[in-house]
Amino acid sequence: MMPLAPIVVGANALACVLFLLRRERWGWVALAIAVALSLTHMAVLWTTLHRPPLRTLGETRWWYATLAPLVGGLLARRFEARSLAAVSAGMGALFGTMNLAQPETMDRTLMPALQSPWFVPHVLVYMLAYAALSLASLIALIALVRWRVTKALPSPSESDLAHRLVVVGFPLLSCGLMFGAVWAKQAWGHYWAWDPKETWALLTWGAYLVYLHLRLKRTMSPVVNLSVLLVGYLVLLACWFGIYSMPSVVESVHTYTRTD
Repeated sequence: MMPLAPIVVGANALACVLFLLRRERWGWVALAIAVALSLTHMAVLWTTLHRPPLRTLGETRWWYATLAPLVGGLLARRFEARSLAAVSAGMGALFGTMNLAQPETMDRTLMPALQSPWFVPHVLVYMLAYAALSLASLIALIALVRWRVTKALPSPSESDLAHRLVVVGFPLLSCGLMFGAVWAKQAWGHYWAWDPKETWALLTWGAYLVYLHLRLKRTMSPVVNLSVLLVGYLVLLACWFGIYSMPSVVESVHTYTRTD
């Protein structure tokens, strides 16, 4: 395990606590340190492995632990949303802790299909999309839990913040889907083959498209719209993690991300 990893987790956790305690000034300092150290951690990992650290699930979790605080922090500063900063730092700490608790062996091997110029942009764009979309869904979850407890409808600011995150994440998700199709054409000779991973990626894209449709049509209440975001997040998690627990994974050409 890289020596910077525990420090990154600790800095994110500290930033989350500081934001929750309304110590925003020091919260931003801690978050900036966490992001800087996390980017350094990924650069060292990339250099050490002599390949992009994007092959395994654990490696993508490290990218999420880096990009969620980065994306969430930038948007939180832009929209002056302390709650988003706290959630972003918290997710960085959570995903980093998951990797510390389940360390994996990382080697330098890279199968031929991954030796493509589309490999890095495809995965990184998806990680950026996952960061923005998952943060949107978590903001929705917080609002809905508060609604269930207090019976107060989600505030317009919460709904707008979640929506802005989707507006950032959905185009990235679309780009990731298209990059993957071009990569598949080069690697396997076809743009789309209804591979299990491809199918769940399309379902994820469709779930957030449904949310955008409902939001733009304004046919549903804020509670329903935010609930759709939660459904989208469940589909996203199934695509990212759950697919490797499904029997259909044996038919997938995307098993290069498995850790066993």
